[in-house]
Amino acid sequence: MIERRDVFQAIADPTRRMIIQRLSGGALNIGQIVDNSGITRQGIAKHLKVLSECGMITLSQKGREQMCEANLDQLEEVMTWVQESRKLWSQRFHKLDNFLAETKNQ
Repeated sequence: MIERRDVFQAIADPTRRMIIQRLSGGALNIGQIVDNSGITRQGIAKHLKVLSECGMITLSQKGREQMCEANLDQLEEVMTWVQESRKLWSQRFHKLDNFLAETKNQ
């Protein structure tokens, strides 16, 4: 079975969020991502693979270095989902407030 990856899987892990944050400032090589992360190169490589499969980053070869660049357009899907969820829950809480007010007045 082939696992389908999406942006939500990318941001579900704190290490991947840290990598995305670092890459939001511009392209970095793997060594620069590993620096001061407290994570091994192999560990970072596994997270980069997931981010790449999710379409959150692109990997390219520049000479001897592999460069990583963020594709932040993918976060648009997350923002849309958050906005829709916020709207839904706001409506639900409004209905609950009305119900509780009516119950209190009875």
